[in-house]
Amino acid sequence: MVGRLYRLPETASYGEPEVLMGSFAVKGDLIWTPEPGRFESLADGYITVEDGRIAAVSPRRPDLPVDDYSGRLIIPGLSDLHLHAPQYVFMGLYMDEELLQWLERHTFPIEAAFRDEGFAREAYQVFSDDLLRTPTTRISAFGTIFADTTLLLMDILDKAGFSGYVGKVNMDRNSPDILREATEESVSETLRFIEEGSRFASVRPIITPRFIPSCSDRLLSELGRIAADYGLPIQSHLDENLSEIEWVASLCPDSASYADAYDSFSLLTERTIMAHCVWLGDDEVRLMKERGAFVAHSPSSNINIASGIAPVRRYLDEGLKVGLATDVAGGSSLSLLRMVSDAVQSSKVHWRIADGSLEPLSLSEAFYLASKGGGSFFGKVGSFEAGYDADIAVIARDADRASRLLQPGIEERLESVIYRSAEMPVEAKYIRGRKVRGSGS
Repeated sequence: MVGRLYRLPETASYGEPEVLMGSFAVKGDLIWTPEPGRFESLADGYITVEDGRIAAVSPRRPDLPVDDYSGRLIIPGLSDLHLHAPQYVFMGLYMDEELLQWLERHTFPIEAAFRDEGFAREAYQVFSDDLLRTPTTRISAFGTIFADTTLLLMDILDKAGFSGYVGKVNMDRNSPDILREATEESVSETLRFIEEGSRFASVRPIITPRFIPSCSDRLLSELGRIAADYGLPIQSHLDENLSEIEWVASLCPDSASYADAYDSFSLLTERTIMAHCVWLGDDEVRLMKERGAFVAHSPSSNINIASGIAPVRRYLDEGLKVGLATDVAGGSSLSLLRMVSDAVQSSKVHWRIADGSLEPLSLSEAFYLASKGGGSFFGKVGSFEAGYDADIAVIARDADRASRLLQPGIEERLESVIYRSAEMPVEAKYIRGRKVRGSGS
């Protein structure tokens, strides 16, 4: 479980994530991906949940209370490996600029407003409410440099029932004055953030250097040490944009690559998420694989900010761990179903115009990345296999109303939802067996 990943000092008091004890069943048209290349489905099937985990999937009704969603598609909860919670307020805006200009002109000034608790509370509540309407159950999110309002974000998400990680961002160089910390302040506030984050049951801290250009060598070294001392996961950005990569090369002349720079500070581990990875070199691919780090593929953002198209097929063939991410607000949708279709479409473009040897992703492969693939960062998450956490999303009945006139199979219905109705809300959602959306939640 997420709560057991931490090696904490005696002064910390992290509680175990909430698991609802007891048994019940969920009925509907079930579909999931036990492996990347195929869907598994069961019409009018039952998911038996025991103590927050999947006990069985069966066509026969168990002798238990049943939440009946007959006729609705039911999928595993999805995992968003990378998004910026404060940026949700301007999602869909300022899409005509590349990364570094976009950050300087829009992102940084708006993130500075999150120093104000009243503004942050309202913005983060809207973000949480809207995220609750999607199939997302697990998240790894960036806050801002402001520890107090980032703790507020954790509190809001925890009360909503989400599970995952939130990071206080670190920035001590190459940043506007209002978002630039003194190195000592960044370290001490990170430690305070970790300690005060102990009160949350299901949302935990994650070490979050924004990216190498915004963090000095000394700060990166301290963050690597803190991550090791506390047993904390790490999230950052890697090889997103060509201008960014050139900048990192000038800042880190002794490093062989962008990935190598992170690794030199012990920030590339099996509990690290690196967002984007559009332009990984051969040595970086090997290093990511050796360290067991995760790639957070953000197809919508990579196109919106003109970063490029990550060769995800290559990464999968090389054995890298890959999940999907909305990357709000570089990404213009909060729906991971939209990211599934974007991932497929991006891979088709890459295959056609960049490298014909890399076959496009199939729909089942992309859905796997959004569910079980990305979910593996959080444990046994993202599938309806026995022993997996009971993260369950019930797609609203009207989401595939038009396509049902053709009497399609379950797999075709899911494809229709992904491509046509990704923004429609879920009817119900369960996280670790707890209903967080729907009647009775």
